[in-house]
Amino acid sequence: MSEHPESVSGGERIVVGVDGSEHAKHALREAARLAEALDLPLEVVTCWQDVTLAAGAYGYIPSLDPEDVRTGSRKMVEDVLAEVFGDDRPQRLRVRLWHGRPADALIKASEGARMLVVGSRGHGGVVGMLLGSVSSAVVSHASCPVLVVRP
Repeated sequence: MSEHPESVSGGERIVVGVDGSEHAKHALREAARLAEALDLPLEVVTCWQDVTLAAGAYGYIPSLDPEDVRTGSRKMVEDVLAEVFGDDRPQRLRVRLWHGRPADALIKASEGARMLVVGSRGHGGVVGMLLGSVSSAVVSHASCPVLVVRP
């Protein structure tokens, strides 16, 4: 699993953002179908952030250890891959774990991609507040066509 956001994969590929939500799982399935049909590699991108929330609309939430957040993100993407593909993962599958905002990472990952695939919605609640509207941002700023998948 790659963790270097500054190095973007070369060559055409299908990129898909995965955050663990049901919408992202649908997007992953669709991206895998596209990658297979177009005979292209599939690149799964997930992000982790240093999260510290202080007193505000939701009250105080303690700081989270960045290493725990990164480890949790890595486990989440592996669990999603196991759920979606089981033992039948695409042969040309690459997972990228990036540190930073999901929209920024996906926009960067879209460089040189044939298509970027995202779910129409991610996590809601506090997690959604942290992520923002990723699909809206990538539709506006990606370097390739974007497919927003609705379940």
